[in-house]
Amino acid sequence: MKVTPGRTECLSASLFAMRIYPLRATPKCSRLASLLIVILWMSPHWLGAQAPPAQPAPEVPDWALPSSPTHKQYPPPADFHRPSKVFDTPIGVFEGQADIGGPLVPGSASYDPASKTYTVNSAGYNIWYTRDEFRYLWKKMSGDVSFAANVSFPVPAPPHDRKVVLVIRQNLDDDSKEVMTGEHGTGMVHLAVRAEKGAMIKDMQYRIGGSLLTGAMPQRIGIEKHGDEFALFISVQGEPMHQFGPPITTHLDGQFYVGIGFCSHYAVDVDTGAFSDVFIENAAGKVH
Repeated sequence: MKVTPGRTECLSASLFAMRIYPLRATPKCSRLASLLIVILWMSPHWLGAQAPPAQPAPEVPDWALPSSPTHKQYPPPADFHRPSKVFDTPIGVFEGQADIGGPLVPGSASYDPASKTYTVNSAGYNIWYTRDEFRYLWKKMSGDVSFAANVSFPVPAPPHDRKVVLVIRQNLDDDSKEVMTGEHGTGMVHLAVRAEKGAMIKDMQYRIGGSLLTGAMPQRIGIEKHGDEFALFISVQGEPMHQFGPPITTHLDGQFYVGIGFCSHYAVDVDTGAFSDVFIENAAGKVH
C-alpha cells in the first residue's frame, strides 16, 4: 500500500502523541493528538463519576439486635437518643408523619382511599424500653379520644415481635410519655404506658394468639382515652369491640399526638404493617 507523505506525517504525530513526546506535525494532526491526550486523561474521572462508592451498612449497636437463642435484646444506654424526623405531609385523616427515634433506615407510608387502608413500612429495633424507633402517622388532639383500626401484617413471616400499634403520645421525641396498644406478629396484644419522659415502659400483656389459640389474631384493636384513663379494646373475629382488661392511668398535658405506627423489630430491616377502617373521634365511649 502506498502511503502519501502527508499520511505518514499524521500517523507519526499520533503515535508520538500517545507517548506524550514533543510533536512535529501538521496543525490538523496536532489538534487530533491533543484531543486524544485529553480523552485518555479524563476517562478514569468519568468512569469514577458514574460509579460512586457503595455506602457502608449502618452499624447496629448490640442492644438493638433482636432477641434470639444466642442474644437478648436489652435497653439502650440511658443517655442514648436520636432526633425524630418529622414530615408535615398529610396522609388520609392524619396531619403528618414522623420517623420516631430516627431509625437507621427511613420509613414510608401510603394511603389507598378506595380500600381505606394505610400501609406503613418501617425498620426500628423496638417501641419499648426508654425510647422508640418506628414510623408514625399522627394528628394533634386534646381531651377524650376513641380510636380503633383493623390491623394486619401483609408480608408473611414466621411469628416474631414486629408490631402494629395505636399510640397516644405527648410529643414526637423518641422517649416521649405515651400510651400504646399494640398487636405483635405472635398474636399477643398489650396495653402499655411510658408514664414519664424517658421512663421504662410497663404493660399489661394478653396472649390471645401464639401457642394458646392457634391462628387467633385480633382483627381490630382500639384505645379509649377518658380523662386520665386509657383502656384497650379488641375484636378477635369480627364480634363487637369490647374492653379487654382494666384501664391504665396516666396524664397528658394540653395537646398530644394520636396515630398509628409500625415497627419491624429489626434495626435495619424494613417490614410492613397495614391499618384499615381507622376511626378517630374526639370523645370517649365511641370505640367501634
